[in-house]
Amino acid sequence: MYIHTVKSGDSLWQLSQTYNIPLEAVYSANGLSQQSILVIGEAVIIPTPSIGTTYTVKSGDTLWSIGQRYGLSVRELAKANRIRNPALIFPGQVLQIPAGSKPIIEVNAYTEKFGADGVQLVRDVGEYLTYLSPFSYRVKVNGELTPINDEGVIAAAYEKRVAPMMVITNFENGSFSPDIAHAVVSNAAIQTAVIAECVAVMKLKGYLAIHVDFEYVPPADKTLYNEFLQNLVNEMHQYNYLVSAALAPKQSGEQMGTLYEAHDYEAMGKILDFVVLMTYEWGWSGGPPRAVAPLNEVAKVVNYALSVMPPEKIMLGMPLYGYDWTLPYVQGGIWAPTVSPYEAVVRAAKYGAEIQYDTESQSPWYGYYDEEGKEHVVWFEDARSVQAKFDFVKTNKLRGVSYWVLGVPFPQNWYVLGENFTIRKLV
Repeated sequence: MYIHTVKSGDSLWQLSQTYNIPLEAVYSANGLSQQSILVIGEAVIIPTPSIGTTYTVKSGDTLWSIGQRYGLSVRELAKANRIRNPALIFPGQVLQIPAGSKPIIEVNAYTEKFGADGVQLVRDVGEYLTYLSPFSYRVKVNGELTPINDEGVIAAAYEKRVAPMMVITNFENGSFSPDIAHAVVSNAAIQTAVIAECVAVMKLKGYLAIHVDFEYVPPADKTLYNEFLQNLVNEMHQYNYLVSAALAPKQSGEQMGTLYEAHDYEAMGKILDFVVLMTYEWGWSGGPPRAVAPLNEVAKVVNYALSVMPPEKIMLGMPLYGYDWTLPYVQGGIWAPTVSPYEAVVRAAKYGAEIQYDTESQSPWYGYYDEEGKEHVVWFEDARSVQAKFDFVKTNKLRGVSYWVLGVPFPQNWYVLGENFTIRKLV
């Protein structure tokens, strides 16, 4: 594929003619239609013929620009075509595009949607998933689990060869409870009950893995939390179940704060089969405007993780959403609503905004004024920002990626994911 940044005067028809591909292919890759309005600065995926084929050089082409379309270096193209001087190519020349295998990764996605809507979501994107994580079984302070209606999405997951992954949390009344986490990790009887009930649910429902998302664990309970995870692993491995956990985005082992301190990267890297780094929410609904998952900050978290655990245990957290802030930002004021990447572009078109791309965070954004004259700024994700993250995953040979959360329309993400990777299936 090739990612085109829209300029003044561009149209979908013109792009299809320029790149010599069917208009319907552009619609499909981007989730667009005949009614879609292009926005200056918007990223548009241009599907290209699959590798292992040929390409006819056009006026203005270089080996570098052709290589960008196919994810190949100048050296790879020159070698495949026995070109001694990469500068000497000419219009009409037919080049061989060498076939290559895409890296194999694992992909997880959380879902909070169940019933018919949740089932349809799984069917829509299941081909791109290794795991589906219904969110969530909430642990009570007495060790009991709050049940969820997950049978439908689990069945849909199996239809698409996706492994269901049970999620347990210390979530209660709209927030993560330190008291629940403390009760589970500090009380042997409660801990035994939690683990036994998890095994029973997994056997009954057909789960193949379990994922622990305990947040705001009291810092003093760090060792107890590690021991709980080890006990969970010991039990689950008897049934060949995989065990993972969500980790707060730490950039060093000394990072302070209740969210971070009990998440022991080094110990959890040794105990668990894999971890999910929650590398999002730098820009969050109640905070000041900024990119949700700025790559420059994400990289700091991953680099720290890589210093204490192997890359094959690390899944990079990725957002499927953005936020629309009303300015001026006031701490404690009205929270920014979530916006899908698809809706973000539609909104930019509605208000005549031009989309900008911040190269430091590798994230798109734009500003606009609404009907009441209020100023807004929107940060979101697009094909360029997810490609930058996928390049980072490949460079660091990470286990894979994990999405929060299904149900936020982002057609470009799935196309770009499929073009970059082969998705491992465990079912």
